[in-house]
This record gives sequence, structure tokens and C-alpha cells, in this order.
Amino acid sequence: MEALSPVVLVLGGLLVLSVAATVFYALRNRRNTFANPLEKATFGTLHTVALAAPALREGLSPQSARFALPYLRTLLETCALAMTDSRGATLAWDGDSDQHQPDVRILAEKVIATGRQEVMSHTSISCDHPGCEVRGVVVVPLETDGNIIGTLAALTTSTAGPVLLRATAEVARYVSSQLELAELDESRRRLDRAEVRALRAQISPHFIYNALTTIASFIRTDPVRARELLLSFADFTRYSFRTAGEYTTLKEELTNIERYIELEKARFSDRLNIKLQIAPEVLGVVLPFLALQPLVENAVRHGLAGKPSGGTITLTAENAGSECVIIVEDNGVGMDPARLTEDLDDAHLSGAHVGLGNVDDRMRSAFGDDFGLVVETNIGEGMKITLRVPKFRANVRV
Repeated sequence: MEALSPVVLVLGGLLVLSVAATVFYALRNRRNTFANPLEKATFGTLHTVALAAPALREGLSPQSARFALPYLRTLLETCALAMTDSRGATLAWDGDSDQHQPDVRILAEKVIATGRQEVMSHTSISCDHPGCEVRGVVVVPLETDGNIIGTLAALTTSTAGPVLLRATAEVARYVSSQLELAELDESRRRLDRAEVRALRAQISPHFIYNALTTIASFIRTDPVRARELLLSFADFTRYSFRTAGEYTTLKEELTNIERYIELEKARFSDRLNIKLQIAPEVLGVVLPFLALQPLVENAVRHGLAGKPSGGTITLTAENAGSECVIIVEDNGVGMDPARLTEDLDDAHLSGAHVGLGNVDDRMRSAFGDDFGLVVETNIGEGMKITLRVPKFRANVRV
């Protein structure tokens, strides 16, 4: 057999490498493109609805409608698209032919009254506007929780047929789902605000009375001390009853705890001590407003107040990588763990340990179920409460 020349071997090798490279780039490009038009259309649709979603999650308003309509009109490929409120008034209009707003309002009012979609064909449309191409109008309801909160209106240059009717109904269903999620988000925010208000109400009766009584007792014997305590009390109540924000920083919460302890030490004297062991790098960690003060208050009221010799509260905040670990521990009377579980379960009804139950609920609401309170206690052995706070969580900020 005749041996191949070196030149032939080199050319053959180059040919193999060329084919391999061609196959490689073809496969790589295929991964970066769509296999067929259906895949491309599907991706385009998903991308478009994703762009409209953020505005719709803010609820139905002129601003959210104005932002979302261009993307939704891209899906339906109509000459115009509009949204109305629950009375039929136009919130926003995207596209031409806004001279047909009265027609849309008439149909929207019917949709709101009946709950059924309405169609206006080209034979029913009259328009004196030069060059108007509108030949059909479709209006469908936007619903949340079974209630009609507005309508979506599509204007087309051809007769409104079955395809447009179904497509408009599907887009309206998507919009309704996003608006329903917006209402759920708002309901959660209202619940969070209500729980904060409930916690403030829980603080008011027992603590404010005791603090004012203590301050009054110093007015004659030590006026300077009385003035200092009164200023601390004013700062404490100003922070506790503030109306801005669901969240605060660890530094601000600790400052308020120091005011609280100053007022309680004036009442308990040497029977109450507190130790703070705070890592400086976690002072900026964000946590639910009034998340720590109720834990310290619980230690005073239920742990140390019933112990004749008093005791010590130790508050520790440690840096733990992506989390901050906070521990509130007292060497007070403690309690039966089974009793504590019952109290926490019934806290919103009975008021017993309501502070712990409230903080536990709000920690789970803000960060997830893995971030609830961990409570260790037993009769005569004090109580230790641990909470973990993520250093970053979306939508949790001061």
C-alpha cells in the first residue's frame, strides 16, 4: 500500500478540523436560536407579558394601565387598546382612534352591568373622522375575587371575529390575575400595618402607666432625674408610635430598647440589669419595626418582674455570614414550654405573650417560615429567644 505524503496528511487534518469547527459552531448557534417559529413566538409572548407584569402588580390605576397597555397591544396586534375603571371611565388609551372613547364607554358600562363581553361590529360603528380604520370593538371584564373592577377594550381594523374575542378574553384573564395578586400584596401590607398597630396598643396600657407613675415619683425627690426620664419617655413613645415604614434598622431598634430599659430600671432599680453584646457590622441590618423591644419587654414582664431578686437580660447580635443572629436571653422565672406554645397559638385572641406571637408572625411574613422565633424555656430556667435576620431580602428596606 502506497504511503500518504506529509502534504496529504496535513490537508486531511485541516479538513477534519474545519468540519469539526463547522459542526461545533452550528450546534452552538442552534442553542442560541429558536428551533422553529412556534418557539420564537412563545418566547416573544412570555417576554411581553413579563414586561407588563410589574405595573399591573401595582394595581389598576391610570399609571399602571398607561405602562402596561403598549405591551398588551403588542400581543393582540390591534390598532388601539384601552382600560377603564369600574364605572367605565377610560384610565389609559394606547394607539390611534381615541375618538371612539364614547363607544368604548357605552360597551364598558354594559360589560360592568352584565359581566359579559360586548362586541361592536363595523355596521354599528359610525365615525366622521377622516381615515378612521376601526371596524370592530371588543370589551371584556377585568375581575378580581369575583368582582368587576374595570374593562379591557380592543379596537381592530377588521371585523371582530372569534380569534380576537378569544385572544382579548385571555389577555384580560392574565391582567385580572396580576391585579388579583396586587390586591393580595396590598392585603398583606394592610395586615402587617394592622399587626404593628396592635402591638403598639399592647405596649400602651401597661408600660405607659408604669413609666408615668415612676417619673411622677421622682418629681419631688430628684427633679433632674425626673426630667431625664420624661425626655426618654417622649423619645420612646415618638419612635414606637411613628407612622412611617414597616421596617427599621437594628441600630434604631437598639436605641429604643435602651430608652425602654432606662425607664424600667428607674422602676426596678438594681433588680434589673441588661448586657448588650452587639457586633458593629450588623447595626445596619433591616428588620421589622418593633421586632426586638417586645422581646425585651416580655423578658421584663414575664421573666424578671416575678423574681424577687430580679435578674439580667442579655441581648446579643452576631454576624453570621449572610444573616444576623439576635438572641434575647433572661435568667428569670421561665415557664412551662407547653404553656408557652398554647399562649403563642392564642396570642392574638387572649393577649398573653402577644408581643412574641406578633413578632413571630411578622418575621415569617417578611423573610419566610424559616425565620420565625426560636424560644427555649423551662420553669425556673429563664428564657432564650433567637431570631435570624437575612442581611438582604427583596422588598425589605427602610
